[in-house]
Amino acid sequence: MDVRVAACQTAADVDRPDSAVVVAAVRRAAAAGARLVVLPEQAVSGCCFHDADEARAAAEPPDGPTVQLLRSLSAEHDCVLVGGYCELGESGQIYNSAVVVDGGEVLHNYRKVHLWGREATWFTPGSQPPAAVDTRAGRIAAMICYDLEFPEFVRLAALDGADIVAAPCNWPLLPRPVTERPLELIKAQASAGTNKVHIVVADRCGAERGTEWIGGSAIIDASGYLLAGAGTPYGATAEEIVLTADLDLASARDKRLGPHNDAFADRRPALYAGLA
Repeated sequence: MDVRVAACQTAADVDRPDSAVVVAAVRRAAAAGARLVVLPEQAVSGCCFHDADEARAAAEPPDGPTVQLLRSLSAEHDCVLVGGYCELGESGQIYNSAVVVDGGEVLHNYRKVHLWGREATWFTPGSQPPAAVDTRAGRIAAMICYDLEFPEFVRLAALDGADIVAAPCNWPLLPRPVTERPLELIKAQASAGTNKVHIVVADRCGAERGTEWIGGSAIIDASGYLLAGAGTPYGATAEEIVLTADLDLASARDKRLGPHNDAFADRRPALYAGLA
């Protein structure tokens, strides 16, 4: 079974939140036939908060306007949406979260576990591993940005039966050799190939309070190779794009590596106890 997916690379700004950017991107993806649409991390609110008070002012409950917008767009376009938002939890804690929405219904609310940089001073880390949920676009597990850089985390999603890992991201532009692609993208490709799972990355663009972004949106198939996206070229400015590609779900469910090997069956978990 093939499913068309889209990775939407959009801008956001904490000083000028604009949900119309998300609406336009989703409509463009849907017009291209996407059944799964992935949006960036904190897609409407932006993320470059000055302090915890500013983050709290931007936070919304899971039934707040951002999630309601994603529900409406999912229902309107009859698609699965995965998008990030700044969540105000039931106990007043703030989380960096993403929802999986199918046909207008929220199937899962994931809270980012691995916090990057200063966000650890205002967000509470999530306490649950990624969970794969059944949708009309396949079995999907959401994780957010830095989560994707922990091999164990992607492995957990794959072991839970994920066909696709959907990853809203805000990858900040960091120094790298002129000839190299972003390491974050290379890690995502390695995780896809190691686990034979598709990965869809929706990254940011547009400067926000002096921060630039990699613009590393990508659609990576279960072989680990890119179907769409390759990162913004070194020295160029990331721009708004909507990437689309068709993913074969069956290829993510077959873990065989040729006639003699299997990505899961060849594991030796008894020897990995030290990882815990």
